[in-house]
Amino acid sequence: MLVHAVAAATVVILLWQEVASWALLAWLVLCAAALVMSRRADLHRPNLAPRAIAATLTAVTWTVPLFMATAELQVPLWMISAGLMGAAAILLPARPRSTCTLALILGLTYAVSFFVTGDVALAVIALTFSMVTTIGAVENARRYRRARYAVALMEQKQDVVSLLLREFEEGDADWLWQIDTDNRVHSPSPRFAFALTQEPRSIEGKPLIGLLAPRSSEAEPYHPSIDDLAGRLMRREPFSGLPVRVLVNDKPRWWEMSGTPRNDSHGRFSGYHGVASDITAERESSDKIAYLARYDTLTGLPNRSTLTENLGQALTRAVEGHTRCAFLMIDLDRFKAVNDTLGHQVGDQLLARVSERLREQVGDEQLCCRMGGDEFAVVIWDIIDAAQVEDTAQRLIDRLSQPYAIGHHMLFVGASVGSAVGPDDGATVETLMRNADLALYGAKDAGGNVHFTYEPSLHAMAEERRKLESALRGALEAGEFEVHYQPVVDADTETVLSLEALLRWNSAEHGAISPSKFVPVAEDTRLVIPIGEWVLRRACLEAVRWPEHIRVAVNVSGEQLLDPDFPPMVVSALANSQLAPQRLEIEVTESIFVRDAALARSALEQVIALGCTVALDDFGTGYSSLGYLRELRFSTIKIDRTFVQGAADGNRECLAIIRAVVAMAESLEMSTTAEGVETLAELEVVRGLGCRKIQGYHFGRPMPATDAGQLFDAPHGRATTIEP
Repeated sequence: MLVHAVAAATVVILLWQEVASWALLAWLVLCAAALVMSRRADLHRPNLAPRAIAATLTAVTWTVPLFMATAELQVPLWMISAGLMGAAAILLPARPRSTCTLALILGLTYAVSFFVTGDVALAVIALTFSMVTTIGAVENARRYRRARYAVALMEQKQDVVSLLLREFEEGDADWLWQIDTDNRVHSPSPRFAFALTQEPRSIEGKPLIGLLAPRSSEAEPYHPSIDDLAGRLMRREPFSGLPVRVLVNDKPRWWEMSGTPRNDSHGRFSGYHGVASDITAERESSDKIAYLARYDTLTGLPNRSTLTENLGQALTRAVEGHTRCAFLMIDLDRFKAVNDTLGHQVGDQLLARVSERLREQVGDEQLCCRMGGDEFAVVIWDIIDAAQVEDTAQRLIDRLSQPYAIGHHMLFVGASVGSAVGPDDGATVETLMRNADLALYGAKDAGGNVHFTYEPSLHAMAEERRKLESALRGALEAGEFEVHYQPVVDADTETVLSLEALLRWNSAEHGAISPSKFVPVAEDTRLVIPIGEWVLRRACLEAVRWPEHIRVAVNVSGEQLLDPDFPPMVVSALANSQLAPQRLEIEVTESIFVRDAALARSALEQVIALGCTVALDDFGTGYSSLGYLRELRFSTIKIDRTFVQGAADGNRECLAIIRAVVAMAESLEMSTTAEGVETLAELEVVRGLGCRKIQGYHFGRPMPATDAGQLFDAPHGRATTIEP
């Protein structure tokens, strides 16, 4: 109606100067009457005859302006009529007959008019547009009806679903079920059929067990829960909350079923009726929780909880059967280096591969578990003798020590194993695990990649370590530490170039203790940070008394270097002692770059910026990487004593390594120091290989500060040659 109003207004404006106003007014009244008739036919007389009459009257009304206008205005009037026809085809898809009537009458009228006036092209265009509009109206109506049918069908389905959901929500249980005396479904409820994704009529009279657990053959066994249900039905006993595993469209589901036998009016058994609900989600959730409580998610191996339970059962069987069981604790060697250098993602993949190899090695009477981190365990239920434990442990070490190809990396880790035999080494789970842990600790102390069995002496070692740690905590305040110095000499002139500060501990309780014993304890407890600071300050104060060209070298552990306060600590030590920065040399090992290479490099760069030098100690002992030499300006590379001794013995590999290190250092403008030179033969070899500096017992052992001061000629401030 809005389109008609706009079109009528346009016609009035167009003909206002050409036609009498009373004629235009009469035509407008005629248009309004036709529209009202069409509207009334749609609302009150939904049949075809009134609609056809109203459509014809509307079309004829719109031909009237053609006869009132001059020939020049026929084309504009045709354009208005064409717009009206197109709008009807688009806006009235539910009234295709009205649209076609309008298009045909207007199109034919204007085509005849154009033909009479001699404009054949416009006549053809009018006729063609009329036909196209008619076809478009029919096609638009067809699509509209298909869309309406689809919407109606969807609404019908939604009504069905809503009905089922309303029935589901209104019931106390999910659905009802009942069977007759032959265990066949009787009068199935819609929801019961819906749960089986079938129609009620299709399951009427079918066996309940066959519906819940369809089988491909008679030989195929039922799930134990189905057997339990069938047994209860056969015994005609009531049941409640019975979990049953059913198959719906070949997919397993879990139902919770309750049923009660029913009797007829004569007291005779007439079947069962009951309720059921789907508990698949709850069952899967509880199964997952139970799995997570007993198994490790990364490796799929049983966890510590399952291990404790199985070890307890193994101990009980060993005691009752007068046999023995064994518990093996496994710790991966060098795993932390993999995590620190390649990231935890690669580390997790490595742990998964380790678990696969463990599964390969355990037998039927063995259980492998992951205790946490890189620690695993194996329980052997019945052992024959100690040789069986040793053989199992060695087999595990050999298999786990083989290389791992993960991504683009070839990884090498070892395995240390500690074992304890029950009930000989422990009658309880806690005791057996603690003793195996002590044995593992002994294997790690021995260098790793070995198997240690539990011995009572390990308790004494653990107690000794505990006492050592306790004494170490008060050693600094008690003044029990002392710094000794070992000279580093020029390879050609044998004059002293620097002194390396070495820590010594004379405990009031334990006497003199080797650094190899107390330094690892200090690092584990982080006591190495305050102790290392004391050594640094002490060495700087002592070096001020030496000639100005003599340096002092101070070893720095990874714990110290990665401490945020390390660079300020160096600044403070230099400021308090007034020692020139170029006279202080910081010695680090390559292992510090394994933990946090970026942080270690940043700390060393700050130290170098102060003017201090940095030496790379124990080069080539396990973590060598040319990347460190490229990224940091080391002043010296110290060649480990094992290569020096090997070269003196004529070992070709050691000779080649020292030559390569010397050549590389010279090309990078670095110096080389051969460590551990103890004999004249070793001196001649490393001197011949091109090492610039030498350190070892051949030139002097570590000595107190007073003896170190006597090495120099005070009047001249020059280094003197040290007699071997």
